[in-house]
Amino acid sequence: MPQIPIDGRVLQPPREPRSVDVAPPRVWDERLSAVLPASARLLSLYDDATWAEGPVWWPAENALVFSDVIGRRTLARYDDGRIVTVRDRSDFANGNAMDAAGRLVQAEHGRRGVSRTDEDGTRLLVDAFEGEPLNSPNDLVVASDGAIWFTDPTYGISDPREGYPAEPALSHQSVYRWHDDTGLARMIDLDQPNGLAFSRDERTLYVAESNATALPRVVACSWDGERLGAPRTFATVDAGIPDGFVVDSRDWLWISSQAGVVIVDEHGQRLGVIPTPHVVSNCTFDADEKRLFITGDSDLWMVELA
Repeated sequence: MPQIPIDGRVLQPPREPRSVDVAPPRVWDERLSAVLPASARLLSLYDDATWAEGPVWWPAENALVFSDVIGRRTLARYDDGRIVTVRDRSDFANGNAMDAAGRLVQAEHGRRGVSRTDEDGTRLLVDAFEGEPLNSPNDLVVASDGAIWFTDPTYGISDPREGYPAEPALSHQSVYRWHDDTGLARMIDLDQPNGLAFSRDERTLYVAESNATALPRVVACSWDGERLGAPRTFATVDAGIPDGFVVDSRDWLWISSQAGVVIVDEHGQRLGVIPTPHVVSNCTFDADEKRLFITGDSDLWMVELA
């Protein structure tokens, strides 16, 4: 596997997780109790980001990679509590993913594209559709066939804290599929598409529509390997908008919101919620799904699972 070069500056020396003064998780379905025990508590791992986003597990380093979008750097958290920079001056990178070859794939607001980092450095894979600049790729996922699926809302060009202000060159906000062999395909247009993930069998694509003035929701679209089906409302959150989310081995979705992480089953039925002190941007698991890592505002949190 290629070794991703690490900038390596230590931002936080080793430290133990710290408890957070917030209400304990609420469980409404017994099935969740087997995963989220009554003793589970929110733990603080880092609290000095500017806008923490895009967590992904890095198997090669047994570490968690996440973005400080506004701080323009990509960070890694090791199990001893160290926080180090992976990429400094990361062009407002937001979403992160690891491909099967161990390369870091990122959605960059600044360059309005998707990049890939390996032992030879970072290169931009795509930054335009039909000759026009993309809006600001936000989140992404790498499918089992190597295709990179990503969302392209306008947040990175409308908010000067998260990118470089510009007028959209495209008349649509879309989900795209990019592959080394076939290039870029526009798959579906949505209203501020944000977080996205596949079901475990990759027959359903879930996408967060995050326009706060419309109906913020997570939609589900069938995928047969060639065509993406029409979106249907799959889940909503009680406060704020759904942002990033993760699908577990049971096909449950763990969805970020203003009130914390909302957990729903494979049918969209609400199972419970993990309260947080403020808005959540995204979340992911470690390799064994024994820890849930949560990003939001300045913080990286963790919940230990059964």
